[in-house]
Amino acid sequence: MSALDTRDIALIALFAALTAALAIVPPLTIPLAGVPVTAQSMGPMLAGAILGARRGALSMLLVVGLVAAGLPILSGGRGGLAVFAGPTVGFLLGWIAAAYVTGLLHELGWRRLTLAWSIAFTAAGGIVTLYGLGIPVLALQAGLTFKAAALGSALFLPGDLLKVVLTAMAAMTVRRAYPVIRPRGVAAGA
Repeated sequence: MSALDTRDIALIALFAALTAALAIVPPLTIPLAGVPVTAQSMGPMLAGAILGARRGALSMLLVVGLVAAGLPILSGGRGGLAVFAGPTVGFLLGWIAAAYVTGLLHELGWRRLTLAWSIAFTAAGGIVTLYGLGIPVLALQAGLTFKAAALGSALFLPGDLLKVVLTAMAAMTVRRAYPVIRPRGVAAGA
């Protein structure tokens, strides 16, 4: 594993800050369900799709570390160790894996990357991976059955699908204008 250079560190910090800033965006409430959907879970998707696996995961690790240190950078101004005892801790910790998987898929699919592939890769990391980690922890922490936790989490799918599409569009724009990802299997400078 190569050492991080100054550019890597700056990008990691930038995407951690972007994720924190997304907490400021007022939540949208899903009609009829009354479920608030925040923009913040778009942070891991963007970090993975734009930075790649390693740097994307490290940016989310930084966010989690800042939350643990007490910074109120989660939606609703939450932060501190109490967050790690709450029912949504699996989703918070899942941001690291979600960014990694999203980034890895984008790196592996770099040569054939289209908007459709980017949407698929982002959904795999930002929804499948995140929900796969978050739902079981939610069930355990909240004393729910897995089915009840999954059904409750499904209310967030429409908003998450919108975030997937927006992330893929941003990733494709960055790829064309200023590619940051280091594709797997492609020599440096190629």
